[in-house]
This record gives sequence, C-alpha cells and structure tokens, in this order.
Amino acid sequence: MNDLPLLAGDQPHVLCLGAHSDDIEIGCGGTILSLIERYPGLSVDWVVLTSDPEREHEAKASCDAFLEGAAQSWVQVHAFETSFLPYEGAAVKRAFEALKDRPRPDVVFTHQRDDLHQDHRVVNELTWNTFRDHVVLEYEIPKFDGDLGQPSVFVPLSEAVADRKIALLHEHFPSQRDKPWFEPELFRGVLRIRGMECRAESGLAEGFYARKLRVG
Repeated sequence: MNDLPLLAGDQPHVLCLGAHSDDIEIGCGGTILSLIERYPGLSVDWVVLTSDPEREHEAKASCDAFLEGAAQSWVQVHAFETSFLPYEGAAVKRAFEALKDRPRPDVVFTHQRDDLHQDHRVVNELTWNTFRDHVVLEYEIPKFDGDLGQPSVFVPLSEAVADRKIALLHEHFPSQRDKPWFEPELFRGVLRIRGMECRAESGLAEGFYARKLRVG
C-alpha cells in the first residue's frame, strides 16, 4: 500500500466540523495531532454545532488541548440543541454559509454520510453543500447504532499519538465517561482494526471515507 501526502505546502489549512463536543476528537483527533507534529505551519479551523453550558466548557478545553502546537487555530462552538439539528435547518445552514468567509481549507473533516445519528447526517449534508470543490474526508464515530463501514482512506498513528488522543478524550469529557461507548478500550479497538486494515507500522490508524477525489 502506497502512502500519499494528505497536505502540501508550508502553511496548510484544515477545517474540522463536528455535531457534538467530542465528535471531532473521536473521529479525527489522532489525525489532527499527527498533522500538527508533521506541519509546523498548520492552521486549523474547528467548529462544533451543538452544546449546552457543561459541554461547551468541555469542548473548548478539549480543542485547546488537541490544537496545542498548531501555528494558528480558530474555534467556534455553536449552541444548537443536541439531537435537534434537522429541525433547526435554516439557522444551521446559515452557520455553514458563514464559513465561506474563512480561509479556504485544503482538507475538510466531517461526519460520514451513512452515520445513523440525525445530527451527524445534517453536518455531512451541509458540508457537501458548502464545500463542493474541496477535499472532504468523512470520519467515523463508534456507537450503539452499529453503523461503522469500510473506510477507503487511512491515516496511520504512532503509539504515542494514539495514547494522547485517548487520554485527552478521557480527561476533557467527564460528562461522557458513564456512556458505554465512551471507553479507552473501544477507542483503541477501532484504531487497531483500521491499523490492521492499512498495515500501519504501529498497528494503529484512523479511517476516513472519501466520496470524491480528483487526482492528477
């Protein structure tokens, strides 16, 4: 399996979109940590759509930790109600349209299209509506619905990055620790499966879904 660079240039820019306060960290947190290590000039925009007072605090503390070392970062945490994104369509659409005023991202990370959570699907749909000429990589969230699929893009993670991702998740989201899917063993298990599938040297990787790519 050949490795292709995800980003190019000295000052790449990525956009991370998540419906809930821990989605980005679960879905592509290890990739972001790895990119910050690899690209000293990396700029990251980080947008969370739903929150309440407790989870807003968690979201901001977590993204600060994950984005430590990035050359530039811009964080936006909206206050849309969890589980109700499909019913706040016009306001959510306007929030996405406003992102067009931000610098053009080289890669957009978002929820995968076939995710069964209604908030996740709305974020995916609006991502593709808003960023039609971009590289979009869709991340996966393990949960009760059992909707993990077959990703086509893999980002290998070092053991240290995988450990840091899992540790930061556990540290910054105490409100989620009693959930049966929010367990270090589960997060590592998904990384191990994807690492096996792409023959990562460390045995650990994050998987993504690429619906449309142009290569040349």
